[in-house]
Amino acid sequence: MKLPKKLTFAALSVLIGATSFGVSAQEAAAVTSVTTEQTEVFNPHWFLQAQGGVGYTFGESESTSDMISPAAALYGGYRFNPLFGLRFGVSGWQGRGSWVEPRMDYKFNYLQGNVDAMLSLTNLFCGYKPARLIDSYLFLGVGVNGGFNNDEAVDLNAQGYKFLNLWEGHKIMWAGRAGLGLSFNLSRLFAINLEVNGNMLPDDFNSKKGTLFDWQLNGLVGVSFKFGSTRPAKVQIVEEAEMEIVPAPRPQPVEPVEPAPARNEEKKEQTSARQNVAETVAYDIFFSINSSVISTLEQSKIEDLAEYMKKHSEVKVVVTGYADKATGNSAFNMTLSEHRAKAVAAALVKAGVQSERISTVAKGDTEQPYTDNVKNRVAIAIAK
Repeated sequence: MKLPKKLTFAALSVLIGATSFGVSAQEAAAVTSVTTEQTEVFNPHWFLQAQGGVGYTFGESESTSDMISPAAALYGGYRFNPLFGLRFGVSGWQGRGSWVEPRMDYKFNYLQGNVDAMLSLTNLFCGYKPARLIDSYLFLGVGVNGGFNNDEAVDLNAQGYKFLNLWEGHKIMWAGRAGLGLSFNLSRLFAINLEVNGNMLPDDFNSKKGTLFDWQLNGLVGVSFKFGSTRPAKVQIVEEAEMEIVPAPRPQPVEPVEPAPARNEEKKEQTSARQNVAETVAYDIFFSINSSVISTLEQSKIEDLAEYMKKHSEVKVVVTGYADKATGNSAFNMTLSEHRAKAVAAALVKAGVQSERISTVAKGDTEQPYTDNVKNRVAIAIAK
């Protein structure tokens, strides 16, 4: 049976379109691979340390044990990231000195206010792991030392011992300090720490004339308590990989000869062409807190944008990721916003949009497009 011309043309067009769509879909699947990986990101937090132990004051004594005295310290600090922290505190208790000939030992008290910069050696050389049991750290700091209760040295001086750097009442002096520590993390909020530190002080710390500096060493054991949101944040990382696969040449379809349209059909085509002119469109893809996973509800926006870009082949899209200022810190938020932008880009590629038509930008919390913090957990895709 012979089919009418218009029906033959329509059937042939549907067949060619279906074939072309199948080939394009195969090519997109062949060149794009999307994988996801979940990682844990450090959460900044406050901490408190309380320590007790022994101190050792360098001096001219035949017996090392005569220079050992009690020592204690109390600190409060903040961990900014896996590597760096800062702490403020008070340390000290008792210092000792010795006069060699004739032999006389004496003691005095001191308190020292300290500011220490801390560096995690474990995370520096082994990488950050939230479940790690032991963390070693180095610290460098400065302090202001206040000496008092120097009555024993004053009495010896009155007896004729002639202390050349004797001080009475109170003595304020500077201090430089450094040390090493070990933290044994028994839980997410509690740790036991061991610390050895050395304090470099002016020569008059022990009232005697000696070398340029006096030294006070301390060996301490204590406990640490962590406060705030110390639990590591979980972030879903979406990565896009492209495989260099050259598809087989596509067979050239035979284009059917379409009958010349009637005059009113030409007008319809011109009107349709004017309606197909691409316009700038924007989609807001919202995320949950500390997440870059696209929800099922937001996935519909990805599909709408992908269809629009397929319809307008000249359109390109810029995806800008954001994070709200009320959560995390600037470094964490910048990473999170980058993951969000890349997650949207990968979803568009998976939906059939060529990767070269997509670019991503990460703003972190440096810009807040919305006054509502919750809405700033967003990636904004602008196609034009």
